[in-house]
Amino acid sequence: MAVQGEVVDKAAAMIAGPVAAADWLIIAPVLLPIVAGAVLLMIRHNIRWHALLALAVLAAMVGTNSLLLQRVLGEGPISMTMGSWLPPFGISFTVDALGAAFSLTAALVALVCCAYSVRDVDTPGRRYGFYPFLMLMMAGVSGAFLTGDMFNLYVWFEVFLISSFGLLILGSEKAQIDGATKYAILNLVGTTLFLIATGYLYGTFGTLNMADLATKAGQIGEAAPLMTLATLFLLAFGMKAAAFPVNFWLPASYHTPPVITGALFGGLLTKVGIYALLRTLVMIFAVERAALAGVIGWVAVATMLIGALGALAQSDIRRIAGFLVISGVGIMLAGIALGSNGGLSGAIFYALHSMLALSALYLLGGLMRQRGGSFSLHKLSGLYGASPLLALLAFIISLAVAGLPPGSGLWPKVMLVRAALDSGAWQIAAAILLSGFLATIALGRVFILAFWRIEVPGAQTAATGSMSVLGCSALGGLTLAMLAMGVVPEPFIRIATAAASGLLDASAYVHAVFPTGTGS
Repeated sequence: MAVQGEVVDKAAAMIAGPVAAADWLIIAPVLLPIVAGAVLLMIRHNIRWHALLALAVLAAMVGTNSLLLQRVLGEGPISMTMGSWLPPFGISFTVDALGAAFSLTAALVALVCCAYSVRDVDTPGRRYGFYPFLMLMMAGVSGAFLTGDMFNLYVWFEVFLISSFGLLILGSEKAQIDGATKYAILNLVGTTLFLIATGYLYGTFGTLNMADLATKAGQIGEAAPLMTLATLFLLAFGMKAAAFPVNFWLPASYHTPPVITGALFGGLLTKVGIYALLRTLVMIFAVERAALAGVIGWVAVATMLIGALGALAQSDIRRIAGFLVISGVGIMLAGIALGSNGGLSGAIFYALHSMLALSALYLLGGLMRQRGGSFSLHKLSGLYGASPLLALLAFIISLAVAGLPPGSGLWPKVMLVRAALDSGAWQIAAAILLSGFLATIALGRVFILAFWRIEVPGAQTAATGSMSVLGCSALGGLTLAMLAMGVVPEPFIRIATAAASGLLDASAYVHAVFPTGTGS
């Protein structure tokens, strides 16, 4: 009776009292782009305001996410349940270090890409909804990172899937339609598996609240088909993340849209799949993850090596970037397979780095095309002489993507290799080092052919085009962020370690949702 009285008092306080400022901060990264998307649709004929409004909203998202991360690191996870319905019945937004760090990095990438898009997106692209689609995609991405409910996670997956499909077909070229068809069909399969697993999850536990699930999954034991559920989520989110052997949709689609869309997709969308795997397999199905660790480990090895070898075989910069996205997914999966604090910290740090680095690689390809007239390494040459600044940016970005100092990719790889060796998983450590070596060769080939090679007959004249000043500035800012992660890694390691600790010990996350210690 005492517990019931506490619940009733809490419910009355939630209904009668105003929503605290901190609660609004939780949902601001989702609310802002939704409102902005609606406003952009209402002013769809005044396209000159679209880019400015999108930039302002994304800057506000970076600010609110920064405050949110600062608050979470200082006070621990925070939660807000919609409609004054007590959890687990209401839909909760629950933010911990993992969700806040991912959401902040995603907003920063989107802001940089939006700045680049001011020149890259033409008038037809604006009229047919590039910026409303961008806002809705960011609402879906942010919602996925901040939600505390599995069905709500499915809803946000649908939001960014639909909006990303709109971005993918913007331009209606034949290659885009072909790539969008493969993207939509295969992602629909993954979404269907996700929905089936979610229904199965509710039938088993009677709840979809993540904190409630984290509590009950450890209590229910062998009385429920937990391994089946964990395997379904692994397959569904593995397809979303482009893990082997369900990764073939990514290289078939990411090179077809404008480079700005490829930068957004390569930096953000696969990381939502990785985030979902971290949240489900590590926080909820920890025992089942340990049982699947061997399978996940070999999937990780295959993913990172196939991605690196695929990058070596390509001559189009966008295709090279796409395969390096896949290789990076394998490196993050390696951390999930290891399951230790060091392995998970390395995977989280690498995910944050990958959001910045792979988006930067796509944007670099766009600037190379502006200056040299092509994405093909068979036609590019002499870019070093034409633009030393672009060559410097390309060199730093290549170091970061390959995991070489002083780039941002070095330290997470060091963390992962050390965790793999400590766990005796030599094959994972070897695959991380080998994939990094192959990525270095692939990116070195880009640099040698496009920048160092002198102009030869049949190659595109390098000095025929001009680059966007705003685009160069945007890429320069992203490059500086990657240098900061590589030169001063300690703050990012602390964030990644806090996020990993929160996954391995979900007590603070559960307490944020159920402060009285009651569940369903």
